[in-house]
Amino acid sequence: MAHDEDDDQQTQDLRTDTAPGTTSAADRAARRDQAVRAAVEQGVVGPGAPVAGLLDIAGIRASAAALRAAFEAVTPPGTPVLHAFAVKATPLVPVLRLLRAAGIGAEVASPGELALARAAGIAPADTVLDSPAKTPAELRQALALGIAVNADNPRELARVDALVQSAPTASPVGLRVNPQIGGGAIGALSTATATSKFGVPLLDEGAREWVIQAFLDRPWLTRLHAHSGSQGMPLEMMARGVEATYELAEEINERAGRRQVDTIDIGGGLPVNFGSDEESPTHAQYARRLKARAPGLLDGRYGLVTEFGRSLLAKHGTLLARVEYAKEAGGRPIAVTHAGVQVATRTVYAPLSWPLRIAAYDAQGRPKSGPAVGQDIAGPACFAGDLLAENRPLPLLEPGDHIAALDTGAYYFAQHYSYNSLARPGIYGFSLYGDDVRFAAAREPQTLDEIVAESGGGSERDALRYL
Repeated sequence: MAHDEDDDQQTQDLRTDTAPGTTSAADRAARRDQAVRAAVEQGVVGPGAPVAGLLDIAGIRASAAALRAAFEAVTPPGTPVLHAFAVKATPLVPVLRLLRAAGIGAEVASPGELALARAAGIAPADTVLDSPAKTPAELRQALALGIAVNADNPRELARVDALVQSAPTASPVGLRVNPQIGGGAIGALSTATATSKFGVPLLDEGAREWVIQAFLDRPWLTRLHAHSGSQGMPLEMMARGVEATYELAEEINERAGRRQVDTIDIGGGLPVNFGSDEESPTHAQYARRLKARAPGLLDGRYGLVTEFGRSLLAKHGTLLARVEYAKEAGGRPIAVTHAGVQVATRTVYAPLSWPLRIAAYDAQGRPKSGPAVGQDIAGPACFAGDLLAENRPLPLLEPGDHIAALDTGAYYFAQHYSYNSLARPGIYGFSLYGDDVRFAAAREPQTLDEIVAESGGGSERDALRYL
């Protein structure tokens, strides 16, 4: 994948590092502990900035390299493979630039995400547009830029028909299908159920034949897309979804008498182990499972697109927050922190589906020792359920100590929820140089003036008074 090396200084700071190191659990934990202490010592987190997100740059780079190596190991040399990072997982331009430098493109699902990818310098040829609700304007822009488009349903495909006829495009165009293989442990994230809102449901009456005919009628329709994975999905079920998509591509090509479908987009959704520092499952394990399940998919006849997000970034993020108060209610200790629903929305609203590991650090940012005491880790929002953890055994936390919510590099502190008009925290990449830890801002903390401006207070004129 080609990329422009003319990054701005902010991204250069994030990219600067020595050798990327290993991805072992012990190394990641050691880097994290060193970064937490340095964040406290350097004032990245402190009384004036009581919460921040930390991103391990060496870990991110190593995960990107491991993803590419995983699929290179199961495909012949020269097989076109685009790894398109799911921008929704960590929508930060400096992170997208970092991944671009590591050979990773972008999967976008909104005009905002496309704008972020373009700002990061990701080429149209390395960008894929997915969404179940694309407007005509979004489709027109993508086709004009040459971005790959996956149509979600028959009516959207009809819109694409009209646009392709009205103006030539270099965009590869595909169709998303739902293999309807079933759901995983988290229903809200399961995209391949019988009634999923995504794609054309292949097992519905007449649907498979409609898909085949849609391709036969459109020589320019050359890709199939399916996304069966998500947190809580076993690898074998994910592989079954990919296998079903591959079998459909083979049937289309046989009926067409030529290799019309030349690329299969297998989506992403590799689950993440939130229970320990171990990285499990790995992209390599998944690639080998696909090779065993659908060897023809990986024999070089098809180009591949992947759309991993959480599995690339989650393990390399730490949400660090200062303990503001320690109190007790009903005999249970409560540590009140500045990390809650605004930076860990899924965990607060669905704690059984999204439990987070919490690490305790003292006022100097050192791992805290002492007897484990069940205690609540509470956030700052004004409702009782704003808890990162409930009755969690940890060394007893005191004001000025710190907690770290682990594995939060995707879908946590980068996706701010502005409950109580709480400010977006700063997010910082870190790199280690021996005992020295250097930080660079991926996103600066939000100011109170910015909160006011975003809430309609940027103009002195009160527009509502004149209605």
